Amino acid sequence: MMIPASCGGAPAAIPHRKEIRAWMAPIASRSTPLALALTLADLLFFLLSLGIAVLASHPAVQLLAGCVTGFVIARLFILGHDACHQAFTPHRRLNRWLGRLVFLPSLTPYSLWEVGHNVVHHGYTNLKGFDFVWEPRTLAEYQALPRWRRVLERVYRSGWAPWLYYLVEIWWARLLFPSRRHMPTRRAVFTADGLLVCAFAALWVAALVAAADATGQSAWWLVSVGFVLPFVVWNGFIGFVVYVHHTHQGVAWHQDKKRWAVAQPFVSTTVHLTFRSAMGSALHHIMEHTAHHVDMSVPLYRLKRAQWLLEQRMPGRIVVQPFSWRWYVRTARACKLYDYERQCWTDWHGRATSPPVAA
Repeated sequence: MMIPASCGGAPAAIPHRKEIRAWMAPIASRSTPLALALTLADLLFFLLSLGIAVLASHPAVQLLAGCVTGFVIARLFILGHDACHQAFTPHRRLNRWLGRLVFLPSLTPYSLWEVGHNVVHHGYTNLKGFDFVWEPRTLAEYQALPRWRRVLERVYRSGWAPWLYYLVEIWWARLLFPSRRHMPTRRAVFTADGLLVCAFAALWVAALVAAADATGQSAWWLVSVGFVLPFVVWNGFIGFVVYVHHTHQGVAWHQDKKRWAVAQPFVSTTVHLTFRSAMGSALHHIMEHTAHHVDMSVPLYRLKRAQWLLEQRMPGRIVVQPFSWRWYVRTARACKLYDYERQCWTDWHGRATSPPVAA
């Protein structure tokens, strides 16, 4: 559903992207001290929560700390996401090294993420055959799948398995030493970054095994609560975030490149998800996602203001969705497949579950 940023009148026409970026230029300044402070705070937060997961005397506290560690990994990843866009600090080399550092807990190879996200996702957002993140299938494509793959597709879009989708379809298939089918280009830096995150994972697990020996705990238990659980929780956060950013009954996907370009995809294909709680701030404002797609150079610590500016200047053109679990469940039930001719979402039988999405 398109929710206007302000009331009254028909939605304003979307200006040229250069004009919109000109609006945002005065508030897009990057700050090295602020970026370093955010990095240090979240790294300390990561070590603290991980330390509690290892040293807490009660298993329930350890499990809770493991979940919190997964959330902190998501925060660190969002900092790396900004660095990968060269939006974190004004210094390109510093951004690259900070990005690699804060990507380590999520086991994300920096260079492969940079290509898949910056070039493919941002370059071709919601364009079928290019943007592979949560790309909806057509009814014919779904019916042509083998039975086991249809079952997996239903699991992915059930609403409870964004963690599994990201873990299998993004991280395993496209980020950790991807095959030539997923990444035809071969670069030495891809291999180096993959080896870097594998070395970090090995060090992380070895440290937990050593801690288990030192504290008299089961090594399997500590590896589970200190490594496996945080990694699964992190995958849940990132899978959920990318799902709700581009899956909505008021957001279109496109098959034809010309129609996609006319639809102003940098505005029309993403959602600003709002929260009554402080969750938006806790996730470093990544939910102010329209502003990010309009101008990737706006740092995360300026996105809230940039999003507000867009919604004031383009009333009715931004998809603003207040979050509720009822809305999320309704979206997961409605957005199974996509009819690119009728421009609407459908169920598993091809029956329309949304009105045609206007460009």
